[in-house]
Amino acid sequence: MTMPAPLAFEALPIARHASAPFSLDVPERRTVAVLGDEDSGIGRLGGYALGLERPATGRALVFGTVVASLPEPERLAFRRRVGYLPAGDGLLQNLSLRDNVALPLRFGSGASPRDIEGRVTVMLTALRLMSAAALRPAQANEEERRRAALARAIAFDPALLVLEQPFDGLTARVASELLEIARGGESAEGARRTIFITGQEIPPILLRRVDHVYRLTRAGVLELETV
Repeated sequence: MTMPAPLAFEALPIARHASAPFSLDVPERRTVAVLGDEDSGIGRLGGYALGLERPATGRALVFGTVVASLPEPERLAFRRRVGYLPAGDGLLQNLSLRDNVALPLRFGSGASPRDIEGRVTVMLTALRLMSAAALRPAQANEEERRRAALARAIAFDPALLVLEQPFDGLTARVASELLEIARGGESAEGARRTIFITGQEIPPILLRRVDHVYRLTRAGVLELETV
């Protein structure tokens, strides 16, 4: 029996002037990027995948499930299997970076406070954030905020990560480091995690670590770019 793709978009109407709906399968253990400008509609894909928005037609499936169709408790539980880094990082301004990272674990797991703090410390160390952990987002720089947002996205060690504009404003070196952390290490089959990236551009240095790069035109045509 063939396992469903970790992430699949089927006939979604995302671009206003598209000549055809958007469809794409993201294979397991692969890093896939879809690039396009603001009018291309790619900013909607993350919300569709997480069930935060429901498309008028078509569907988005995560591990073969339409998350948007699940009852609210099941939808929230299902999202633990998917890490999500929204455009702009989505950190809560009234919490420190450490508490932002801990938040999903405190409200979405049955782990003890001690175990949660241990897990958060491991992630902050891996993301090189310990020196900035006590800062609130407004006090931190863009790189520190993005590191914290990624740490929060991998809090449950998900098999699938959806990253919206994850590298905007970062140096190529930092972007490369964060992508490697997002991939979660390598196995014989590829990266340990499946990664889906949307944005306008990605640093050229990352192209060798991205398995498939697509360009979505304003007309809704998905073109495979040569990496």
